[in-house]
Formats: sequence, C-alpha cells, structure tokens
Amino acid sequence: MKTAMELISRKIIKPSSPTLDHLRHYQLSFTDQLCPPVYTSFVFFYPADDADTKFDNLEILEQLQQSLSNVLTHFYPLAGRLKDNIYVDCNDGGVPFLQVRVKFKLVHVLESREPGELNKFLPFECDGDHEFLSGVQFNIFECGGIGIGLCISHKISDIFSFFVFFKSWAATFRGEPDQERPQFESATLFPARSLFGYDPRNAIFKTNIVAKRFFFSKSSIEALIAKYYKATNTEKLQRPSPIDVLSAFLWSRIVAATMVEWKADTVHELVHYMNLRSIMCPPRSEYSFGNISWAAKTVPSMGEGCNLVSQIRESIKKVDSEYVKTLQGGGMLGSVGEQVQRVARGEVVRFTFTSLCGLPIYEADFGWGKPIWAGSPSLTFKNQIAFTDTVSGEGIEAKVQLTEEDMVKFQDDRELLELVAPTGC
Repeated sequence: MKTAMELISRKIIKPSSPTLDHLRHYQLSFTDQLCPPVYTSFVFFYPADDADTKFDNLEILEQLQQSLSNVLTHFYPLAGRLKDNIYVDCNDGGVPFLQVRVKFKLVHVLESREPGELNKFLPFECDGDHEFLSGVQFNIFECGGIGIGLCISHKISDIFSFFVFFKSWAATFRGEPDQERPQFESATLFPARSLFGYDPRNAIFKTNIVAKRFFFSKSSIEALIAKYYKATNTEKLQRPSPIDVLSAFLWSRIVAATMVEWKADTVHELVHYMNLRSIMCPPRSEYSFGNISWAAKTVPSMGEGCNLVSQIRESIKKVDSEYVKTLQGGGMLGSVGEQVQRVARGEVVRFTFTSLCGLPIYEADFGWGKPIWAGSPSLTFKNQIAFTDTVSGEGIEAKVQLTEEDMVKFQDDRELLELVAPTGC
C-alpha cells in the first residue's frame, strides 16, 4: 500500500486550565524510570457508515481539540516535558494534534492490518527521544472514515493507563466530564531509586525487526487448551487460560522454527507483563496512573514430562501482594542491570508477552460509534508478543515481533499455520 498522506494542519493543544504550582513537579517512579523511551501507541479506526457521519467537518475537529484540551487539565503530566529520566515539568507545554488527509480508503487498512503500515497514522516515531510526552494524529480517509492515532510516552504510562486516558477523552467529547479523575501516585507506590547503571535504551533495536499479526479463533484456542491440559500430569492444575496456552504454543513454535538445536549455554526466559493494580494490598483503582506493572519470569524446563503452561501459571501466581511489597521496598532492583547485560551478550534469550485482552479497546465511543478495528504499530523490540481480543470477541489476535530472518521461518511453521485463523476472525 503506497504512502499517500497530506498534512492539513498541526496545532499544539494545551490544558484548558493551568496546572497548579504545587503539581508542576511530577516525580517518576522507578517503574517509570526502567521503561525505554518509546511511545505506547494505538490507532482507532471509525467508518463513515452514513451520510450524517462527516468526520472532515470543521466542527468535529474543533470538538476533538477542545475535549482534548479539557481532559489534559486532569491528565496534566501528558502536556509536560520529561527532565533527565527523573521527573516531568508539568509546564502545560501541550501536545501536538495533527490533521492528515489520507489519499486512499479505510478498507485498504482493514484488509492488510499490517503493523508496519500503522506507524504512518501516528504523530511521530514510536521510539527515540522526543520533546512531547503525548500526541494525536487525526487521519481522514477519502471514503470519509477516520483513524485516531494516539501516542503516550511509556516513561509515564503503561498500556492500562493509556486506555484510561483514551476512554476519558471520549467521555469528555460526549459531554460526560464528571468521571473519576486519574490518581498520580506511581512515585508514592514505587519510589525512585538508583538504577545501577541501567540504560532503558538497551531494549531498542533500530533495524531488522518485523511485526506480523496472527489470528486464533475460539475453536483453535479451545483445541490448544485441551491439548495442554491433557498433557499435564498435575491433577491440581487449574484449567489453563488462553494467554497461558498461546504463550507456550507461540514460544515453542518460534524455537522450533528458528533453532536447529537447544543451546546448552543459553537460557530462555519468558516474561509476562502484569497489571499490579488489582494485586496490590489494598488494590489500586484503574485510574492509578503510571507504570504500575511488573514482569513474571518463567525459565522453561525442557526435560521430558515438563509442562510449560503450568510453569507459566506458577510464575504468574508468584507475583502476589507479598511480592509487590518486596518490589516496593526495592528488593528486586539490584539485578536489573545485570539481567539486561546478559540479554545483550546473548546469554539470555528473552521473549516478552503482554495481554491486552479484556481492556476497553473497542469501547472508545466519541459519539459516532465504536471502532471497527484498532491496532498497535510495529515497534523496535524483538521477541515480543502482544495479545488483543478480536473485534468480535470470539478470538485472539497475536502481534509477533521477530528479526526478519526468524519471521521468515516462523510464519511458515506447519503447526502454526494449522491453527491460525483468517484475518479478522
């Protein structure tokens, strides 16, 4: 699909009310500091289904910008500027809002759904150091449909806070401003600490990374669950979740497709990023804003009779309220720098998994209906898998990021292809 984009306008949107002086210094937490300088990004696509839906109407554009200005008053760090990976100067500097005309139809995006094609619908590149902590691109297709591209810096927000903001913006646009306010308590929950020489940029790979989407129908997922559950000798194992089995399946197929033999001097590590809000004691609200997430790590045991699904489940169960208390005390940070170095030296091959299933991806209604599809772009991380619900809710979409060489082998894996469903199941 050819790039055919025309920038119509670019405007800096500032909070509608100035940030109070005592709120201008927003301290990062250590979970914020550990995050790489990239943007959490999504593009939400809305079709123009009837003659009354005219997204190029100037009134719609002005309402979007005004509602963004209003909601930024409550999410004021997003309009600030990051200082030295330590704090945000909440100076009301604002966020860019780009209006772009797309010279092709929305259906072309829906037919391909390639992650690499989504990057152009965003206001800036997803990695690297940028002045802004958030930004919006309002894309108008020649058919009348639109795509709203939103970026929020991972330095101040995990994916869970990302959707809280987008949901709040949509509600504000609809004229429902009396919603719960964000709680900026991340640095109180996880006070900033020395990072022992850790460089958050180390996880970024600038070249040779390819992202592709694979769709699994409900029946395929049920077949996988039955297969892994039957293969487990432990009677006490609870029924595996779809994410457990898909993680185990995808990792096993990547390894099978890309490695001739298991290397004795290499450790494999499966990392599942978890939302800590409901795990903490007392539990925190979904409006607790920031990177309130952590990783459950599984080192697969490859001996005969070992079951990776049960290993993943046990690793996730260990991240409980007591685990979080230890984390809050800084008891697990000393090894972070060494872990990153081991990955860089090739001693550890890390696969990261993030589940967005159950998040309100398709609930963001600005008043013209819910998105027909929403997707995240290609990022510069290798061996990364992100799960989302399909639009119908009857399946799961897995976005897999590998090196170009590994992707060529993986996407032709026979066992993978037997389970992958048609696009958009």
